[in-house]
Amino acid sequence: MRQNSSMLGTLQRYLFGRSVQIPEALWAEELRALPLLHQLDAPVLQRLRALCGRFLAEKTMIGAAGLQLSAPMELHIATQACLPILHLGLRWYRGWRGIVVYPAAFRVRRKVHEENGLVHEIDADLTGEAWKGGPVVLSWEAAAADPLRSSDRPHGPASNVVIHEFAHKLDLLDGEADGTPPFDRRVHGNLDRETWQRVLDDAFERFCAELDLVEGEIAPNVDPDSVDADRYYAHLPLDPYAATDTAEFFAVSSEAYFLRPEQIRAAFPPWYELLHRFYRGGTGT
Repeated sequence: MRQNSSMLGTLQRYLFGRSVQIPEALWAEELRALPLLHQLDAPVLQRLRALCGRFLAEKTMIGAAGLQLSAPMELHIATQACLPILHLGLRWYRGWRGIVVYPAAFRVRRKVHEENGLVHEIDADLTGEAWKGGPVVLSWEAAAADPLRSSDRPHGPASNVVIHEFAHKLDLLDGEADGTPPFDRRVHGNLDRETWQRVLDDAFERFCAELDLVEGEIAPNVDPDSVDADRYYAHLPLDPYAATDTAEFFAVSSEAYFLRPEQIRAAFPPWYELLHRFYRGGTGT
């Protein structure tokens, strides 16, 4: 039996075999804390709870920069992380174990390659990061935020950093972050890479073109990265970050699929259908 040591303070007596047995009171608290779950019926919630128990037993969460993780905090992250694999299974998160959680945004140093060939380093503040073959890194402040409301940026889109980063983990399962996760014939039926990439590229290009039009309307005295610019982006079906590349387009689309499915379905029907078939295990239901 491998115990998840960071859960032992509160849940030690509930850990059996390869599953954490989540107490009723703790699960009820999580249902109140995450309104996103209210749309799920009782049998689905029961399956999600069991999946969270296995996730917590298999993965190890570590607090960074002095953050002390509690059982409710770990369960809150686990619940959001398990939504993308609810119809797929825990094996889709195979090959890694660690989740590092910072109190708030964390700073990383990145190399930037300019078109003229020059390379320089910049410091970037992130709320989440998924490492190839390594851990998921999260900001607790971002993970704890209500994904369906944003009081500080009322015109911005709903977002969920946990779903975003764990979608990257699904994408990376075949070794490349390119917006095309691997498919399993046993659960995905006739989903194929060629069709996926064709529909993905079309949706990505159309979104980038729409974003160009929006940015062309921003007043010269408004910083495109400021809160004041949010109202210009408010009618976009996805967060502008989706235009970074196809890997980010898939991750941001995955957020939208779970948070605002009607928006992405209306904007990109064929792309929504492929996401639905992927995340629902090809059932289409």
